Amino acid sequence: MTGLRSAKGVIQLCLTADAGAFPDCSKGHGIKRTMSAASPRIRFEGLAPGEYAVAVIHDANGNARLDTTLGIPREGFGFSRNPAIRFGPPRFDAARFAVAPGGDGAQQVRMRYLL
Repeated sequence: MTGLRSAKGVIQLCLTADAGAFPDCSKGHGIKRTMSAASPRIRFEGLAPGEYAVAVIHDANGNARLDTTLGIPREGFGFSRNPAIRFGPPRFDAARFAVAPGGDGAQQVRMRYLL
């Protein structure tokens, strides 16, 4: 992850191959991880070949949710492939990337802050 505003709080990440579970992994299959914002790097071993998408939140105050004001995120967020952001999160297809057999599906997620 690049562009983090600070090392405070935690990073919440959702990795999924299920379009219905994107972006928060709550409606289906996916892998959720929480890590320190001071060390914003993660590696997933043993992923099956396929297409995945990643959504990331910088939960700076550690309250386990994305804080918003009038629907606008007050904390940082990012997605695989760094798609354009309009109203709401991008669709799964805009953030989708391939993991090939024995390949490296490395993604660099650029964090964005609107407020």
